[in-house]
Amino acid sequence: QVQLVESGGGLVQAGGSLRLSCAASGSIFSINAMGWYRQAPGKQRELVATITRRGNTNYADSVKGRFTISRDNAKNTMYLQMNSLKPEDTAVYSCNANADVRGGSLIYWGQGTQVTVSS
Repeated sequence: QVQLVESGGGLVQAGGSLRLSCAASGSIFSINAMGWYRQAPGKQRELVATITRRGNTNYADSVKGRFTISRDNAKNTMYLQMNSLKPEDTAVYSCNANADVRGGSLIYWGQGTQVTVSS
């Protein structure tokens, strides 16, 4: 079984910064692509950023130049550095991971962490 645990969310003023972490644990052989998603109240979940095991990244246009995704493969941990935060960044941020486990490759999700940006 694999668990993903996010941390680092909170309340911040517009223009501020937060760093989210997503730590994976359990019976993992290796983790392939990982990603951050967010869901604001009344809206659909949207992709924020993804990163491959080799470090190739992809960002939503709305966060390019402000957010940076990274990972530490040795620690099975992914990060999201969020700078110049805007009120429209307010959402529950969740991480997911494509992990190789006994029996195959599966996608796992964390429980989410709230990010609130005040104006």
